[in-house]
Amino acid sequence: MAEAGDGPRYRIGSVDHALQILLLLHRHRDLRVTTAASELGIAPSTAHRLLTTLAARRFVSQDRVTKAYRAGPALIELGVRSTGSFDLREAAEPHLKALAGRIGETVNLLVLQGPNVQFVAGFESDQRVRTRVLTGTLLPAYAVSGGKVLLAELSRDTLREMYPRGLRKLTPRTKTFTQLVDELALVMMRGYAVNEGESEAGLTAVAVPLKDPVGRTIAAVAMSGPSARLRNRRIRELVIELRECAAQIRATLAHADL
Repeated sequence: MAEAGDGPRYRIGSVDHALQILLLLHRHRDLRVTTAASELGIAPSTAHRLLTTLAARRFVSQDRVTKAYRAGPALIELGVRSTGSFDLREAAEPHLKALAGRIGETVNLLVLQGPNVQFVAGFESDQRVRTRVLTGTLLPAYAVSGGKVLLAELSRDTLREMYPRGLRKLTPRTKTFTQLVDELALVMMRGYAVNEGESEAGLTAVAVPLKDPVGRTIAAVAMSGPSARLRNRRIRELVIELRECAAQIRATLAHADL
């Protein structure tokens, strides 16, 4: 049997290099052209052409500020469909759709992917002013309500390893590392998290944990909407709705395992 590094007898070099670049994204959350060129042993100009081609097909995306490349929506969606996240999404979607109808706001299902959260399912509200469904998107876990729910069970040391350079600000309200650690203790205690303009100005979101049938947190159920509609009393009501939805998804997963 051929080793993992061995190639087929009639290997197409450009295809092989493109696939190797995708594999590099497992080890490099932010992949630069020079890094890809060095690791593959190819010219930077060749690495650049490969990455721009992958970007055109949405397999990678480029950060506008740092110019580094990350896993793109097409690659993320492919991963969702080929892993247990797809089964999770199938189980969750009917309940998410019903929740969006009940509360009149956008709802999403999120899972943790390293230092980020991945949006794996969602439904928009039917209101004229509403937030978007972000299925397939990666966002920093520390800046969104669902991410905070998923980070709350991790130790401070683990969090420091996940964010060795601190927390990049998405808005002026994005927390610092110390503020995040303090908030996560509160999230763990009360069982839900709130994002008030930390990922996008004017947006407020609330999330609760989704546990599997044996009690492990595997995802977060979140809702989002314009901040003007989501005051404190409304947030308390939404937490109840989100918890009920999470319980329904958990029951569906438990039934599927029987």
